[in-house]
Amino acid sequence: MPVVNLVFGRIVDTVLWPFQGLPPWFGLTAASLLTSLLMLEAYKLTSDQAAIRRAKDRIKAHLLEMRLYKDNMRASWGAQAGILKANLAYLAANLKPLAVMIVPLVLILARLGLWFDRAPLEPGRETLVKAKLAGAADPAALDLRLETPPFAEVSAPPVRIADEREVVWRIKALAAGRGRLTLRAGDRTAEKSLAVGGPELSKVSARASRGSFPDRVLYPGEPPLPDGAPVRSIEVIYPARRLAAFGLSVHWLAAYLVLSIAFGFALKGVFGVEI
Repeated sequence: MPVVNLVFGRIVDTVLWPFQGLPPWFGLTAASLLTSLLMLEAYKLTSDQAAIRRAKDRIKAHLLEMRLYKDNMRASWGAQAGILKANLAYLAANLKPLAVMIVPLVLILARLGLWFDRAPLEPGRETLVKAKLAGAADPAALDLRLETPPFAEVSAPPVRIADEREVVWRIKALAAGRGRLTLRAGDRTAEKSLAVGGPELSKVSARASRGSFPDRVLYPGEPPLPDGAPVRSIEVIYPARRLAAFGLSVHWLAAYLVLSIAFGFALKGVFGVEI
């Protein structure tokens, strides 16, 4: 998994790096276009194009049959049954390419989330850092200390939540910078990145964890916390990033999916792909 994350991370970072000084829409549009090209090629290579074409032609033929014989109930019911059968054949022909494409798509979405899901803290703003303890550790008994980089400071004593096995600190961003938070418990340490300010489009990792398989897939921005660390995960509460479009606030994932689908349908004829 680390190798896979590294490969996909390098690809996504390379694509988005030139757009760091521009509004996020530019980087998201480029990522959507390249994703649609990748998915079109994967779909073309893994799907039975002839079966998909036959199923679509049968659907069109039965729709025409319904219009021609709309006054004949028996013929209309037969055409509807034919449409259902052709739709099932169409869905069956799409199962294989969808199964193949879902894996790289999830990995791409996880990497894009580092760029578009959260925004860095702004200097002067406060936020929370949450540490979930590992095993049966008692938040009240464990001596945890949070150390910040020079451009941030702990602004309130930790709050220990026994029921959640969680310790929460409030920190304040003093100036723009990139560095590491360090959580200490005796001679054990765990680190988590911290981002304050920077370009309008920049990479932000909200969570570091022990590194279970789902966490490595969904939170690929940081190396796993060491097994000997006293915590299971460390999370910085960053502000959610929203995209402005026609006076509306749009979630990046919705915009990405709409753009990717639009590019896919616009380019399918160029690449000779039957969808």
